[in-house]
Amino acid sequence: MQTTGAVMSESEAEKRSLYPTTAEFIQARQAEYAQIPAARRAELEQLADYVRVCLAANRPARLTFVCTHNSRRSHLAHIWAQVAAYIYRLDKVECYSGGTEVTALNPRAVESLRRAGFSIEGDDAHAANPHYTIRYSEAGNAIVAFSKRFLDPPNPATQFAAIMTCSHADENCPAVVGCDGRFAIRYEDPKAADDTPLEAQTYDERSCQICREMLYAMQKAAN
Repeated sequence: MQTTGAVMSESEAEKRSLYPTTAEFIQARQAEYAQIPAARRAELEQLADYVRVCLAANRPARLTFVCTHNSRRSHLAHIWAQVAAYIYRLDKVECYSGGTEVTALNPRAVESLRRAGFSIEGDDAHAANPHYTIRYSEAGNAIVAFSKRFLDPPNPATQFAAIMTCSHADENCPAVVGCDGRFAIRYEDPKAADDTPLEAQTYDERSCQICREMLYAMQKAAN
């Protein structure tokens, strides 16, 4: 799978290869950029500008995705943004997630990621706040995901962008101490479909939307 519009050598493509189902999922989302409304593109391009400025200054672009419970949307955005940075060769982009309180990464979001082809280990159903090791490629670094507050380790305390993925966190967290900038990129909560026949479909739709938009932002940052 190519990571930019440039032609990659076979060895480079091999280093950037994703798990097959994840690669197919991403290729489908890359074909959907026209679905992103103009106003939404403007929000994503502001995030891309932040990434571009950081990289031009030769410093990491640290992105912390924030939602109240750090359970669904913030994790999906964190994970898809890191994958998007990987495939567009933005190796100094570091993605994180956190909340205003600690709960747990919701297992429905985990299952949606599995359906998108991720390899996920460590789901202890008896743990109050399980830690998951999430992989999208044999070459890329694994992502360790668990619920935390947005300034809790390993999240950065300074020189990062805070991306607010839910309205509650955006409205009730007026100051994010230490951040360079704050961006509101809100998503509808798939929790509304929990324990209904539309549960899996709703989580997958949200995952698709977040993946599509993080890919768009990272592509813009790479150009």
